[in-house]
Amino acid sequence: MAPSGVTSPIVETHGLTKRYGGLDVVRAVSLALPAGSRTALVGANGAGKTTLLAMLCTLIAPTEGDATIAGHALRARPAALRRAIGVLAHQPMLYEEMTPLENLRFFARLYGVTDAEPRIEELLRAVGVWTRRHEPVSVLSRGYHQRLALARALVHRPAVLLADEPETGLDPEGVEMLDELALRAPGLTVIAATHRVDRIGAWATGLVRLEHGRAVEDTASVAGART
Repeated sequence: MAPSGVTSPIVETHGLTKRYGGLDVVRAVSLALPAGSRTALVGANGAGKTTLLAMLCTLIAPTEGDATIAGHALRARPAALRRAIGVLAHQPMLYEEMTPLENLRFFARLYGVTDAEPRIEELLRAVGVWTRRHEPVSVLSRGYHQRLALARALVHRPAVLLADEPETGLDPEGVEMLDELALRAPGLTVIAATHRVDRIGAWATGLVRLEHGRAVEDTASVAGART
């Protein structure tokens, strides 16, 4: 139990490091992010943002350190951790030969969503893809791919959303939709790497800045949660 006045973190990293050929791409990053927080992950190209997110969503293994998300340890319980997160990456991770409806049905089955059909309809309407739900994803624009990718990431109601440049490909209406469904959604913890520093104030509750793989600025972690 956390001490009085200190919020327990839902995302913790402990010395998380990724090394390639002797070069630390991410170097000893330790964070403690509270539930419901919305963290902007910023830094120059090559600072380590995408690599840090890739470790948190189990796409790549850390060289050193560990992390815990929603009580699931990255190294010890990766499958359970994956069920607790939604991932919105550079690639939409969709099956282009399938329709939006078929894609969300597939991912809903994968995550064991019990109310799949109403949940799928709710999300497809919310992201503006319902009227095109029977068309192959391959004929849809990049913006529609990103909208559908967001629906895929949210279909199982994850506790934490990990996003890498989530505004990519979205028009102003799509950005408003992203804010409503994800970046400012009540109760959803968000970590989003972004170059849109002009928009951080519209959604983020805290910021982590990476330089050469190190966290050099952190206004997002729980006060007193780290020693």
